[in-house]
Amino acid sequence: MIRRLHYCIPVVALSLGLALGMIEPVGALAVLLFAGWLVAQPHIPNSPWLFGTLLGALLLAAHLLPGFSRLPLGPPQDLGGASPWQLRISPDKAMVATLLLAWWLGQPRTDWRSLRVTLLASGACLILVPLLALVSGVLGWQPKWPALLLPWLLINLGITCLAEELIFRGLLQRALVGRFGAVAGIGLATALFGAAHLPAGFGFAGLATLGGLGYGLAFHYSGDRLWVAVFLHGAVNSLHLLLLTYPLR
Repeated sequence: MIRRLHYCIPVVALSLGLALGMIEPVGALAVLLFAGWLVAQPHIPNSPWLFGTLLGALLLAAHLLPGFSRLPLGPPQDLGGASPWQLRISPDKAMVATLLLAWWLGQPRTDWRSLRVTLLASGACLILVPLLALVSGVLGWQPKWPALLLPWLLINLGITCLAEELIFRGLLQRALVGRFGAVAGIGLATALFGAAHLPAGFGFAGLATLGGLGYGLAFHYSGDRLWVAVFLHGAVNSLHLLLLTYPLR
């Protein structure tokens, strides 16, 4: 019963998307099919279920399915990047975040593996990713306090970071670690996370790979606590926004 209540979160998100015109009937159908696949987990062998879940999540998160319209919030802003940036809500990625969160809330909890390593990995990630971005020239120094910072923080944490960490750490890394061990599992998940950022260029993909290693280590050594990876990911993204050219140079 409690597990079913978790799905109230995506039901509310889907209803809002339909009411605001961000989700069309064909998009709602894709969301319902994905939700049905998630709920059917006990009746599907693990490997096909994991493959189908990853495929559906990536198609939605990468905006590759029809029936979804992004909602812009405010005008475009010049944040030092090559082109103006505009804050938008992506309903397809939001549905990935809420549906996978509902699934995740029903998963068993584990004990902390190492608080010390979690803190070390998190601190190193917060220092090294922005530093490498500057040294490599992928991003430039551009301190700022942009308009709509609070909405950006909420969307970044509640949609972008949550969806990506659920996919790459909650789903993928846990499965790979269980199959190949911690070193290979974290390494493979990190490499795939970096590869997912290749459309932004090789340099940015390299930064994402380093960041993904930090998120993966923090997630693993915290005992697979999703909130640790989500908040670390959000902190790195916040440093990017506040201190460096955004979104790219």
